[in-house]
Amino acid sequence: MSREPLKGRDAYRVWREIGTRWADNDAYGHVNNTVYYQWFDTAVNAWLIEAGPLDIDKGDPIGLVVETGCRYAAPLAYPEPVEVGLAVEHLGRSSVRYRLGIFAKGAAEAAAEGHFVHVYVGRADRRPATLPSAWRAKLEAIAAPAETPKEEPDARPDGRRLRVRPDPLLGADRE
Repeated sequence: MSREPLKGRDAYRVWREIGTRWADNDAYGHVNNTVYYQWFDTAVNAWLIEAGPLDIDKGDPIGLVVETGCRYAAPLAYPEPVEVGLAVEHLGRSSVRYRLGIFAKGAAEAAAEGHFVHVYVGRADRRPATLPSAWRAKLEAIAAPAETPKEEPDARPDGRRLRVRPDPLLGADRE
């Protein structure tokens, strides 16, 4: 199974350097996978605070994390610092999907990349809330660059995908 390569530095709009800690390394001598999620959370929320939308104490709406994911490509270890790249991948009415890349300091290729989704809700009622226009403008300013759609070789002219069913005897796709 081949994987799509991780995105390069040009896929991100905002950068944050984060120092690794002795406690970040696990028994295998590299940063534990759970730490990457802490870096995602730190990068997103630090940017929100610095850019102005997030007021931790009194802000309304507030963002709740509803989904995260990460793909790992290379190990990182204490004491090397990391650089976290951030971009908005999708901006909805009340949600934001952030793209994040984790790079060893100065490295050209990502060690990991992931996503982080906030749904913004009212502080009191916890119901989805429309993003304020001032927030939307700041989020649009760090939107990820548009990507060229990939051609799908198994697509029909009408855009529907061809479905290849497994061979009942061999259990494999027929050519």
